[in-house]
Amino acid sequence: MSHLPPCPQCHSEYAYEDGEILICPECAHEWAADAQEGAEDNETTVKDANGTALKEGDAVVVIKDLKVKGSSSVVKVGTKVKNIRLVDGDHNIDCKIAGIGAMQLKSEFVKKA
Repeated sequence: MSHLPPCPQCHSEYAYEDGEILICPECAHEWAADAQEGAEDNETTVKDANGTALKEGDAVVVIKDLKVKGSSSVVKVGTKVKNIRLVDGDHNIDCKIAGIGAMQLKSEFVKKA
């Protein structure tokens, strides 16, 4: 089983073949065996709230007031953030915001400037 790729949806190692498709027993996701390469490309693409692809070094604008966890600070709507870095995870943007410092943002709360 080690020669089969993990599930692109839940990353389970227990995928199995059924004819020409692969099936994940944990989340019931089905995909074509040759489509795995394309799925990996889609996972690394980070898109803003409007669906525009983001890349390293872009500038973005915050579209919603965001509370800073563990602080009484708030990142206001319209705050421009320059020179972002893309990372894996739920909060997929690393950046520095003036007056607040280093933060991680979710791409769904920003738009490309």
